[in-house]
Amino acid sequence: MKLTFCPLFSGSSGNAIYVSAGDTRMLIDAGMPGKAIENALRAIDVLPETLTAIAVTHEHTDHTKGVGILSRKYHIPIYANERTFEAMAKTVGEIPKWDRRYFETGEDFYVNDLALHPFSIPHDAAEPVGYRIFAGGASVAVATDMGYMQKNVLKTLAGTPVMVLESNYDPALLMQNPHYSLFLKQRIRSNHGHLSNEDSANSLLALYETGVRHVLLGHLSAENNTPELALTTAVEKLTENGICVGEDVTLDIAWRDRVSRMFILGT
Repeated sequence: MKLTFCPLFSGSSGNAIYVSAGDTRMLIDAGMPGKAIENALRAIDVLPETLTAIAVTHEHTDHTKGVGILSRKYHIPIYANERTFEAMAKTVGEIPKWDRRYFETGEDFYVNDLALHPFSIPHDAAEPVGYRIFAGGASVAVATDMGYMQKNVLKTLAGTPVMVLESNYDPALLMQNPHYSLFLKQRIRSNHGHLSNEDSANSLLALYETGVRHVLLGHLSAENNTPELALTTAVEKLTENGICVGEDVTLDIAWRDRVSRMFILGT
């Protein structure tokens, strides 16, 4: 069974990642307007009405903006832990009880052909999670919105064939941003904020040592980062440690405003 993985949007302005196996098609988050997500799905030849589920990482609007719209329009079940359901209620709107599917953080659950492991992450949300997803002997992962790389998260992600890893901001750009308050800057830099490019590069080095070989740098800030800065920081860190990017490990960008590279794993 083949496992397909494709970020549709990844950034501070909205997030949605497509995952499929067999007859199961789902989104991890739907943080863009419904129309934008529908268009992105059609761009990879997926009809929105064929979606099996939407799994939510946490309640922030850049992850939930389109959840309620898509769920109600296409009768798509939503998977989240109880605290996330409560926290996102105003953003998502009314969801029929038969389309609300609850899971416990840390406990595996299944959506037809896909097995999902929701793991706890350090972020300023009610009960935020990342996901490692399995099908047909292959796996992928989504690890964004983390203030730092916890040991348990690193252990959970060990050896993942393909993953999205957060590389949210460049510290200098963030601190120079005249539109961000000091409070917001401190929140982003905190242990419950986001991974900087340097944090991401250090995490990438640790993940490489566990067997991770394909990484998309994601959730880049539109105001406080650039794809070039994120990639350069990661490449320099890996190169300093004798790792050849393009041969030993593959790096891509999970784009903020358009569909990114698609990966198809398994047989």
